Amino acid sequence: MGYNAIPYDKRIKENIKNYTLSNLYDTETVKRYLQNLAEMLEINILLTDRHGEKEIVIGDSFLGFHPDVVNDPGRKIRVQNRTVGHLYIKELDEGRDKHLMNEMLDGTVALLSKLGEEAYLHREGSIYLEELEKQLEDRQYKVIHNEREDILTGVFNKIYFEEKIKIIDRSEVVPVAVLNININDWKFVNDHFGEEESDRLIKTVAEILKEEAKPYFVIGRIDGDVFGVLVPMAEEGEAEEFASKVQERCDNYEDTILAPSVAVGIVYKTNIEEALEDKLSDAEYEMFNNKFEIKNTPGYRERLEKGI
Repeated sequence: MGYNAIPYDKRIKENIKNYTLSNLYDTETVKRYLQNLAEMLEINILLTDRHGEKEIVIGDSFLGFHPDVVNDPGRKIRVQNRTVGHLYIKELDEGRDKHLMNEMLDGTVALLSKLGEEAYLHREGSIYLEELEKQLEDRQYKVIHNEREDILTGVFNKIYFEEKIKIIDRSEVVPVAVLNININDWKFVNDHFGEEESDRLIKTVAEILKEEAKPYFVIGRIDGDVFGVLVPMAEEGEAEEFASKVQERCDNYEDTILAPSVAVGIVYKTNIEEALEDKLSDAEYEMFNNKFEIKNTPGYRERLEKGI
């Protein structure tokens, strides 16, 4: 029934128009009640929905009868100040006590209106509470993950990546491959195509990293256009193969503007006395050597400037 961010009081006023009699009542229970009432008062009864469609018919008097809910609405059953049904009667005994009959019929309409109101509020309240619980769960999920994740890319943010470094150091795991991955000429894209495209470049590279990484790789965005990757218990050649695939994916990326390219530096922690933070600095040094090679490769500049 379309809730989204609609305030509760507005929902209550608006959503009643989406309810039918069968949404509000146990039809069989209402039918039994109306049958008993019809027998007691010696009348035939017709209950229609808000549009005049017949819902419950007690007796033969309404054969061929077509309710006109606009000009002859009968007794209106209303919930939240909106008509949800119409009650019509046909007397079988003209000598019945009219006052008593009208009192009982008016009481029936009041009862149905009250029961419909209670059912409606209970149902809408339950849905609203479920919606609030879902929103709370979503909000808690976002809070937890925003503490860890970089908002732009979805990889670990710098603070959490540094925590992971400490955890791995304390675990005394070796060997650990340490990669420093820097986007080549990110500033060129930012200067020539603007922040939206330069952000897209960062997200594009991050997606490639995530897709090529194995589940146990630790990836973090440690600066604007720089990523750190840790590979605990790295097998021989594993980090190099990962770097090669990432660079190949970047080089083959098809786009009218972006020409992603990354420089990668790889070093290893092989001694438990070494600190991963220091190794990350060493990897940065290696990355700059790789960057020099890439940027001096024939055709690099032409590919970079293709979108201008």
